[in-house]
Amino acid sequence: MISGTIIKGIGGFYYVDTGEHVYECRARGRFRKDKIIPLVGDIVDIEINDSSKQGYILNIHERRNQLQRPLVANIDQVIIVFAIKRPDINIGLLEKFLVYSEYVGVNVVVCLNKIDLDENNEVQPIIDMLSSVPYDYICTSSLKNIGIDELKNKLKGKVSVFAGPSGAGKSSLLNSISPGLSLKTGDLSRKTERGTHTTRHAELIKLISGGMVVDTPGFTSFDLVDIKEEELQYLFPEFQKHVNCRYPSCMHYKEPECGVKKALEKGNINPMRYEHYIQMLCDLMKNRRY
Repeated sequence: MISGTIIKGIGGFYYVDTGEHVYECRARGRFRKDKIIPLVGDIVDIEINDSSKQGYILNIHERRNQLQRPLVANIDQVIIVFAIKRPDINIGLLEKFLVYSEYVGVNVVVCLNKIDLDENNEVQPIIDMLSSVPYDYICTSSLKNIGIDELKNKLKGKVSVFAGPSGAGKSSLLNSISPGLSLKTGDLSRKTERGTHTTRHAELIKLISGGMVVDTPGFTSFDLVDIKEEELQYLFPEFQKHVNCRYPSCMHYKEPECGVKKALEKGNINPMRYEHYIQMLCDLMKNRRY
């Protein structure tokens, strides 16, 4: 029995990297019986058939963390990639990513890509918003080689997930970081200004510059279905310094004498962040299940 890391899973087959070899494996039937799905990033124990060189997953080690979208385990950080232009950045979707990352307890780096297209400095309000929390961010352009070295340094020695909407340029950035990858990139739809889905499955990739990344399929929507409305405020870290509210159960919405709203009035909380908090809170209240 040997141990390794699942780097890819397709059609019931899992590819396990032991450091010396990558083995094609299947999961034992007991995993299906117990409704346990092996994930990319899982540390597993495998048994190898000497004649076929194929194996079976016998055991999955305890996970440090797990993301639901993308469905991966044991990561150190999420690189959230959004294009400033083509397609235009969806700040509401970015905020949902940030909230979800807080929910699962994973560090975040926001990558504001295609910065070379930002002729009117439209990125500045977004930078101000991120800095107010603060969240780590990088402005990049694979076309102009902007921010690529800084991104490489963020990835060294870590297991990272590249996530974000289709067309944001995730695969192009990874190709710039490790040219030997030759990941497929897609064009934007002329009609919708959305990117085509060039990544079909999650896969753990070793980088020449150091570290490993999961390039994931892009998407255009993201629902916070697992988060309860009373939990949401704790996923906005900057709120926690201002919760000297009159009511202990204050949701920072319609309640009087709210410390968070007072901080907002004084300019100590970014208005864009608070606006998105209220939007998410109302959505959670609307979709509440009884």
